[in-house]
Amino acid sequence: MPAAADQSFIAAVTFSCGAIAAYAIAKWHENSRGALREAKLRAEVELARREAALEAAELRAEAEDEKRLADRLASEAVDRTKATEALHAEAARERARLTSELQRVAGLTAEQARALTIETLRRELGEEVRRLRHELLDQTEQEVADEARRKLLSAMQRLTTQTTQDATSVLVFLPNEEMKGRIVGREGRNIRTFEQTTGATLLIDDTPGQVLVSCFDPVRREVARIALERIVKDGRITPTLIEDNVRTAADEVVKQARRLGRDAARGLGLPPMDEAVEELLGRLHFRLSANQNTLAHSVEVAQLCAMLAAEIGIDPIPAKRAGLLHDLGKAIEAEAGGSHALAGAALLRRLGEDPRVVNAVAAHHREVEAESLYAPLVIIADGASGSRPGARASTLESFVQRARGLEEIARSFDGVQEAFAFQSGRELRVIVDPGKVDETAAAELTRRIRLSVEEKLSYPGTVKIMLIREQRFTEEAR
Repeated sequence: MPAAADQSFIAAVTFSCGAIAAYAIAKWHENSRGALREAKLRAEVELARREAALEAAELRAEAEDEKRLADRLASEAVDRTKATEALHAEAARERARLTSELQRVAGLTAEQARALTIETLRRELGEEVRRLRHELLDQTEQEVADEARRKLLSAMQRLTTQTTQDATSVLVFLPNEEMKGRIVGREGRNIRTFEQTTGATLLIDDTPGQVLVSCFDPVRREVARIALERIVKDGRITPTLIEDNVRTAADEVVKQARRLGRDAARGLGLPPMDEAVEELLGRLHFRLSANQNTLAHSVEVAQLCAMLAAEIGIDPIPAKRAGLLHDLGKAIEAEAGGSHALAGAALLRRLGEDPRVVNAVAAHHREVEAESLYAPLVIIADGASGSRPGARASTLESFVQRARGLEEIARSFDGVQEAFAFQSGRELRVIVDPGKVDETAAAELTRRIRLSVEEKLSYPGTVKIMLIREQRFTEEAR
């Protein structure tokens, strides 16, 4: 037993010693590897330090080279600046010497030489400057005119209207010839009553089966027509029945006028208007302007105004209202020789109409100043509607009067030799004396004639003014 215990002890000691030796060897290996790693790291750090030092040395060398180059360039720049200043000073001295020599030779001071140079340039280049100015102004005016013409044509092409002409008299057909005698009545009582009540004239001649109702007031003419047709249909004709039928016809015309005015506003997409305005609009249906139905003309102007307003980018609703109402004053019976534009504007102002519309109505004959773009739109649309082919029938007397007025206005200016109106007064050709009117004054004279025509005359559409300046030089060799 003791021997076995000793062996066990020895084995335990031997195992412990082996474990200690193995640990010591492992520790030594670990310390050796750590030392190797540390040495490797120190070597890498040293290598990186040397590389950084080398790069820094190279950068310092490059910086020194660049500094030396910059110093050299700065020195060269200073030298060149000094040389340039020296050249400028030399040039100034030479210029002063040459100026003094020129003044001595020419006998002029510096101010006199400067004035002489400016005068020479003005004389040589003045004509060129005037020509260039005229070209630029003409080009700008032409561009504006082309753009305005494009917008106007675009609006007119989108508008489709029917050309109609009305007359100042109407025919009423009779069932037989006996009815003419009954209309006249005993000793002319019936026809006198009819004419006094209606304000119209009955023309009874040998034409079979018809009677002509004539009156310059279209509303009264319509009342007379309706009343006469009812009398003829009834067959009983007495002064009392005539008066009753005339009153009934007058009430019917008023209702018809209101309906026509309301339909015109509704057809244009406008909200309902005041009853007085609608009635006056409807009365325009019975009124003529140079044989053009005034209500149809107003509707056409409203459509043109709305299209033109849309073309130039403003609200078309006030433009449409202004176009529809621009001739409203023509239906106001209380108007006694005054301007229909101002009368219509005054009525619309009392009824609380939009101020832009009121101004456009008042200014459409240029009797007041335009306060917005809507007034020129109404002027343009009114002229376009009245001047389109077949819209109106002008009499020979009005044509002669307008042509004579144009020619007299042109001849009233100094330098005008002759003036001729062409194309129904839509073109005015003015011949001037070239000795009194030069090219610059010709453009100004044309503008003054245009302003005078716009101020003194009233006309539909536009008037083209063409000024002719011709100068001829003739010699005869013998």
